[in-house]
Amino acid sequence: MTVRIAKFLSDSGIASRRGAEDLISHGRVTLNGNVVTSPVTFVTDSDVVAVDGKIINRRATTELYAFHKPINTMTTTHDPMGRRTIYDCLPTEYQNLRYVGRLDFKTTGLLLLTNDGELARRLTLPSSHIAREYIATVNKIDDIGLNRARTGITVDGISYRPMDIDIIDDKTLRVRVTEGKKNEVRIVLRACGCPVTKLHRVSFGPIKLGNLSVGKIRKIEQKTIDAMLKTL
Repeated sequence: MTVRIAKFLSDSGIASRRGAEDLISHGRVTLNGNVVTSPVTFVTDSDVVAVDGKIINRRATTELYAFHKPINTMTTTHDPMGRRTIYDCLPTEYQNLRYVGRLDFKTTGLLLLTNDGELARRLTLPSSHIAREYIATVNKIDDIGLNRARTGITVDGISYRPMDIDIIDDKTLRVRVTEGKKNEVRIVLRACGCPVTKLHRVSFGPIKLGNLSVGKIRKIEQKTIDAMLKTL
């Protein structure tokens, strides 16, 4: 298989794609003993890639983790505004994992992390139709407005798929979506007259947050990963 060297390094868990490009620009990456000068360099299975003289091997096994994202953290490797990121919460050995989709600054709950960039991409494709479930605390319940979300709605020119919404009590909703557009739950519920004050994700496909404590991480069993892969 032939891939760009930045992707090779990223998939190997050495750095993010951008971080890999930085390593290359600083002359720290070699390919078959020669310093790599461009991220648009391709690697085959027979090539030898090294960073700072250390040979880098592809990861053979896909790893997937459940992480309980705290409130007031950014789902990114670096925030230009200096806000706390999920990587500030993760132990050192998990710093090279990539996030699967995003949760916004104020949203808490289940965030998946993986060492497999292709898996992360496939899990977040709208065509995958993987259900995500949230518990939303809202200012008020407008059941007529919610029926608009249940049948599909367009907000500011963007169409959103129908959402499965259950009323738990007079301020709490259970919301299931299968699309994954940016901030879709907050945007749609606000447009339906039910602005969100708190949002918490409890599941992503078959993976449940369960009783995982805030800021903690849990490895997902291989049989669960295999089951998810079969649906993609």
